[in-house]
Amino acid sequence: MRKKILILAIAIIHLSVTFAAVPVVESKKDSATAYVSKDDEAMVKNAVAAFKGLSKKERKARIADAKELMKNYKAEKAAGDADTNTLLLAILAILLPPVAVFLHENEINSKFWISLLLTLLFWLPGVIYALIVVLG
Repeated sequence: MRKKILILAIAIIHLSVTFAAVPVVESKKDSATAYVSKDDEAMVKNAVAAFKGLSKKERKARIADAKELMKNYKAEKAAGDADTNTLLLAILAILLPPVAVFLHENEINSKFWISLLLTLLFWLPGVIYALIVVLG
């Protein structure tokens, strides 16, 4: 689900840059969107409107472009300083397994809770699970 949302967001951003000449739509500002500026909100609405105006073939091409951009981003991210991060996370997985899983996943998800539960019940399985998550 996150992957689909991220791909859609990339497609919308790509379209907003491509179709910047579309007229700006004014919008109401409520408590849910108080942190978003009117320009940003209007740009997103314009991008969505422009995307809906494309033919089916053009939409598929845009989505394919967004997927390719996402693939390149993930490849660049993986090619970064992974050796240093992995080594530090492996050391942290031995000392504090749930913290290492949290830092690796960048969120509190089911892997974090499994690691926390295994660490609290039996420390060694928590360490093994954290190492599997961090290194795998």
